[in-house]
Amino acid sequence: MLDIKFIRQNPDLIKQAAQRKRIDADVDRLLAVDSRRVELITRTQELQELRNRTNDQIKKAAAEEKGKLIAQMKEVSGQIKDLEAEMRGVQEEFDRLLLTMPMPPAPEVPDGKDDTENVEVRKWGEVPKFDFAPKDHVDLGAALDIIDIPRGAKLSGSRFYYLKGDGAMLEWAVLQFTLNHMTKKGFVPMIVPVLAREHAMTGTAYFPGGEEQAYTVEKDELFLVGTAEVSLTAYHYDEILTEAELPKMYVALSPCFRREAGAAGKDTRGLYRIHQFQKVEQVIVCRNDEDESRRMHEFITRNSEEVVQALGLPYRVVNVCTGDLGRGQVQKFDIECWMPSRGGYGETHSASRFYDFQARRLKLRYRDKDGKTQFCHTLNNTVIASPRILIPLLENYQQADGSVVIPEALRPYMGGRERIVPRGA
Repeated sequence: MLDIKFIRQNPDLIKQAAQRKRIDADVDRLLAVDSRRVELITRTQELQELRNRTNDQIKKAAAEEKGKLIAQMKEVSGQIKDLEAEMRGVQEEFDRLLLTMPMPPAPEVPDGKDDTENVEVRKWGEVPKFDFAPKDHVDLGAALDIIDIPRGAKLSGSRFYYLKGDGAMLEWAVLQFTLNHMTKKGFVPMIVPVLAREHAMTGTAYFPGGEEQAYTVEKDELFLVGTAEVSLTAYHYDEILTEAELPKMYVALSPCFRREAGAAGKDTRGLYRIHQFQKVEQVIVCRNDEDESRRMHEFITRNSEEVVQALGLPYRVVNVCTGDLGRGQVQKFDIECWMPSRGGYGETHSASRFYDFQARRLKLRYRDKDGKTQFCHTLNNTVIASPRILIPLLENYQQADGSVVIPEALRPYMGGRERIVPRGA
């Protein structure tokens, strides 16, 4: 959420941000509602002060004058009541409109309409060349008896799956390796709630706008999170930290749930776009300082790159364009791993910085060394998400005999084995 004072001073900048991000935001209407809101607040305060003065006068007035003052006070009280009734509607519209205002993207964010116009920053690793006809992860998973999509669909519908045997072991290995890597980096590991109240979804900027992507438990007014970012960033909701406590660095492994509404017919084969998955997420809460936020952004991106490099997967990093940015993101870097079946790179990680956008919504603050209360800055990044990461792992490491080589970094978590082999081989 943006500070209304900032919007008043920079309306054209906010309009430009909405246009560049391709987000609907009626800045003019917000400012008009804000102006009326200020008028109502001012007039209400004036009448309340008049009422207070009149009450004092009534206590000292003679009987005849007292009756006139009481009648005047009733009239003033009626006016206040009318203003407060109007204020409720105005405040509701103001709050709704304010939540739709976008954070302006950083100057170095490229303009573009969607993910096809993201800009490559760097590449790492060599794309494999096969001297045999490679399989995709679906066929590999079936042949190795480690992925069962038909039975997942039979149980829960499309975009569900089973991992079994070495498929389950491989996912656990990836997740545990990643968690160990992050704890060595100084991140505090956490197990988090995956059902959240609306204030946490709104606070992390998934609402409004992302309601269609969330599974809702209507009876309990809870939502299944699509990422542990929600739970971790909202951990200090409505708190005032000390500057000495910052930065806070958290990492969580959690199940995640996304409806993928509007994705019908897109990436329907396999494990790329599914409803339930597991993810290791890193979140940083730091001082209100743009330079520090930029350093932290590089830090969290590097953490994920180190994991992907340890797995030996070719990847590239892209600077996400304006049309592919969310409402609150200042800048985002995606890591895309090479996926032979797609004939290109597929997104596996996203690293975002928000400045104080989420913190304002979450009332997440700290007291600086001068005793002044500031809103924190927040950042987050996927460290690994499975089973999507299994796509490049299986496809890049497949062998002509149908086996799959286990990356060296994961072998300690797979009983020291070097390969996953077809049943009976």
